[in-house]
Amino acid sequence: MSNEREIIRISKYLSLVLRHKPDQIGLELDSNGWADINILIKKCNELNIPLTLDILKHIVETNSKKRFAFNDQSDKIRANQGHSIEVELELKPIEPPIALYHGTAERFVSSILETGLIKQQRQHVHLSSTFETALAVGRRHGRPFVFKILARKCLATNTSSFYLIMVFG
Repeated sequence: MSNEREIIRISKYLSLVLRHKPDQIGLELDSNGWADINILIKKCNELNIPLTLDILKHIVETNSKKRFAFNDQSDKIRANQGHSIEVELELKPIEPPIALYHGTAERFVSSILETGLIKQQRQHVHLSSTFETALAVGRRHGRPFVFKILARKCLATNTSSFYLIMVFG
């Protein structure tokens, strides 16, 4: 097995390919975002990205953010979230928790207050189930700011009401 630094590098590359640029390596995703594992491994290795089935399984099983999943037959893989290309993830609606959180950088707050939370180039707005996760997301982009979204209230009133929690980190 490759060292952990190499695993992280490969995982980031897989995020790029499976979420944004499958065409960069000549990979085709189906309408639900699934890629054939054997073709993915072959294409990566042709580009000197040392990917094996064992490494792929390790990445899927150990990624703390659960970025990837295998299909039921374990012959296809896809990114679970964050796509900038159109895919239908076949997500089933569920009752949301009372609150969800959106982490961002403080420099984006005024824009969000003016326009609301918008998906930008992604397929969805990323919401976290915990404040701590949203805070970590916000820190990746600068001084963190966390929006607390009253998810059940939004669903019940069909609005996008939210209130703010300011966090300096």
